[in-house]
Amino acid sequence: MTQKPLAILQMGRPPEDLRASHGEQGDWVTAALTGLDLPLTIEYPADGHALPDPARLRGAVLTGSWSMVTDREPWSERTAQWLREALDAQLPLLGICYGHQLMAHAFGGVVDYHPRGREIGLHTVRRLPASNDDPLLAGLPDHFAAHLTHEQSVLQPPASAAVLAGTDHDPHQILRYGPQALSVQFHPEFTPAVMDACLARRQDFLATQGHDVAALRAALAPTPHALQILRGFAVACAG
Repeated sequence: MTQKPLAILQMGRPPEDLRASHGEQGDWVTAALTGLDLPLTIEYPADGHALPDPARLRGAVLTGSWSMVTDREPWSERTAQWLREALDAQLPLLGICYGHQLMAHAFGGVVDYHPRGREIGLHTVRRLPASNDDPLLAGLPDHFAAHLTHEQSVLQPPASAAVLAGTDHDPHQILRYGPQALSVQFHPEFTPAVMDACLARRQDFLATQGHDVAALRAALAPTPHALQILRGFAVACAG
């Protein structure tokens, strides 16, 4: 009997230069889950592909994107509707960056450009007391490092969501929507090399926004606790 896969919903394609040197979002998530005995499938809703029936999956990870949730692209809104159906079906869901924002939007929250601008590089995520009993977060330290790159944020979480962690820049870094659905603004799947490539390819532009790109690149390091959330989600799906 064929096992149900964990679906990686890749939210669009990276810029071509980054894609050529480091691959795509689905590749990064797949690499982050190396060593887990878990069938994976990568789906591409932005390419017009039909979204899978939630009943045929054991869970879904929604990746980051170079699109903006507020553009309301048809593929994105179609995925938002799918998320509502998947939540009703109690499919385990994990949103990353764009996936985090899209889940919040789909479930009734407000997403838009952050009034303080871009958050990028390695930053400290602080867990809130509400996370102490969360199955994916309880074993983490109160503070941990994570890679971030985003201009839009969840400005107002859905009324039913619990806020579990934040940064100095963005107080809505981790949201829990129910027993089976969690989302994170940061990138647990990023390696320092991927984060460095994101910084290097736009370093001149980022400098015009006031970012010290050399300092951001020098500070990069592995983020094992952020990665633990992604891997813990996959392990829970496998069980």
